[in-house]
Amino acid sequence: MEKIKAFFQLEAAGGIVLALAAVLAMIVANSPLQEFYNAFIHAPVVVQIGSFEIAKDAQHWINDGLMAIFFFLVGLELKREALIGELSDIKQILMPALAAVGGMIAPALIYAAFNYQNPEQLAGWAIPAATDIAFALGVISLLGNRVPNALKVFLVSIAIFDDLGAIIIIALFYTSELSLFSLAVAAVCFPFLYFLNKINVVRITPYLLIGLILWAALLKSGVHATLAGVLLAFFIPLRNKKDPEHSPLEELEHDLHNTVAFGVLPLFAFANAGISLIGTNLDTLLHPVPLGIAAGLVLGKQFGVMAAVLICLKLNLANLPKGTNLTQLYGVSLLCGIGFTMSLFISGLAFGGIPAEFDPRLGIIIGSLISGIAGYLLLRRTIPNADNPTLAKDTGDGFIPTTHD
Repeated sequence: MEKIKAFFQLEAAGGIVLALAAVLAMIVANSPLQEFYNAFIHAPVVVQIGSFEIAKDAQHWINDGLMAIFFFLVGLELKREALIGELSDIKQILMPALAAVGGMIAPALIYAAFNYQNPEQLAGWAIPAATDIAFALGVISLLGNRVPNALKVFLVSIAIFDDLGAIIIIALFYTSELSLFSLAVAAVCFPFLYFLNKINVVRITPYLLIGLILWAALLKSGVHATLAGVLLAFFIPLRNKKDPEHSPLEELEHDLHNTVAFGVLPLFAFANAGISLIGTNLDTLLHPVPLGIAAGLVLGKQFGVMAAVLICLKLNLANLPKGTNLTQLYGVSLLCGIGFTMSLFISGLAFGGIPAEFDPRLGIIIGSLISGIAGYLLLRRTIPNADNPTLAKDTGDGFIPTTHD
């Protein structure tokens, strides 16, 4: 029991559980248990109050519902960092924002280069433009507490801006129709949330009740519902004005951590990673769509992110995150090529399912695996270990090992 308790206290434990859940889903989906797996993720779940109804299968409830809790936690962390942490300097915000933009444009262009001659296939241009924050953070967490906090914040910030960009892309290019009434209901929630924050309401329940309405409204509006989690987090008070030592935001952040790390994210990974590889051959792997997706994730992401970083540094628009160097940022740019979840989501919107001629999911899997493994190995080598006398000296030019006697 003590060993189990110690495991869950490890910083890397969440990433390990997340990876195991994804592997388990792949095994089950390619075994005789596939029928039961499909029955689980497609089980209908209906919530109805009067004429208001949300009817989705279990997978969509996990992706649109439980993942909103994850994005809520990420939003809390981002707000804390923006107010009192690494992102309190505008220059520190500018770099990840531009890196996210570069990391969306370059993969889309690479995909388009593979598929520009076929308008139907070109519809998937945004598939490699998204970064999966859950898996990217899961990989970097495997390195434990040796990872500089600023590097994690940089990755989280890129992923947040990237997700917001992906949501905008979905709304503009992949949303057939938006519900103006639902968007109006969502907009009405913000004045109430602002008022609660303004009058120093530190109890979380009122925020969550309005947040639930916000989530339902966005879900019905056609906009990705997980955005509600991030937006709600921005209104949670950082400090109690009557008791400055008490932080409602940090307390809530602490309470949610284990629930998200060991509950929400593994369940999400299990529900989304179960892709059947039965019938896969060389022709399906070499089709322009999966090839374009894989190339966009592996090559486009790292090029776009690092190009933006170098431009920021060259023009003195931003500084390197504290305690990091360019090689470590390059490792993060590789992790940004993990596009699993949002890429799968956009793929479904772009092609309306899985076409008979090709399977876009293969490109997503291959590109995400290569990016995740390459990023992990590079960061593992370049981030100094407390027990290793070879330390990374931050010169601004990259990793230079320095041995201390």
